[in-house]
Amino acid sequence: MALIQVDDNLTAYRSGPSGPVKGGLILIHEIWGLVDHIRDVADRFAAEGYLVIAPDLLSGIGIVPEVGLELQSLVFNADQATRTAAQPLLRDRLVPARAPEFAVWAVDALTKTVDYLIEQPGVAGRVAVSGFCFGGGYAFALAAADTRVRAAVPFYGHAPAGTGVEDISCPVLAFYGDQDASLMETLPAVSAALTGASVDFTAEVYPGVGHAFFNDTNSMTYDADAATDAWTRTLSFLNKQLANEKTLTDIP
Repeated sequence: MALIQVDDNLTAYRSGPSGPVKGGLILIHEIWGLVDHIRDVADRFAAEGYLVIAPDLLSGIGIVPEVGLELQSLVFNADQATRTAAQPLLRDRLVPARAPEFAVWAVDALTKTVDYLIEQPGVAGRVAVSGFCFGGGYAFALAAADTRVRAAVPFYGHAPAGTGVEDISCPVLAFYGDQDASLMETLPAVSAALTGASVDFTAEVYPGVGHAFFNDTNSMTYDADAATDAWTRTLSFLNKQLANEKTLTDIP
């Protein structure tokens, strides 16, 4: 459990199991950056046997974890006026992340993270990706860009503009809340594109649940029942998709 350098321009949080490695997992954070919540989720996956690399994609544009937590606290403040005033600030801070050149850089950074994971003892080519919100979108994007990814688990994510989701070659298990209006509007088109490309795509939609239902540090969005069910389904999916006959190896 430590920060590492994937390359000169990319820092990541690494968390590995104490025993055999079931495979490698790239975990992509929300728009708040590489905050403690994502590190905790990485540790939870590691406890299940996965070597997890959670790259920091946003510090380079100024959203370091401290800034991300401050933005989150404003956007979800109990005071309506504070929440309203925070929206322009959030949009302003995220402008660089919406630039086409950022998306190109981010997918390249994630591909380099796959390079790193592939070389780690015990991974044996078994690489998956998961992510939340911003990270859920980039989970779609990485799966489309890199055929080495064997499974993708996006949580409530929009794929970045220009992502050819029809290029995805691995199974995808995606999670949504039916109160997440913008994603519900686009889900039929995403589902049709993936189905039309013969992608093994499953969308789990939880009734009465909104965006960020998995984030247990956010009392305004967290839903324990949906989060628990999604976690169970995710582990079952990863176990199935990353299983092979190669001998599992301990991380030194």
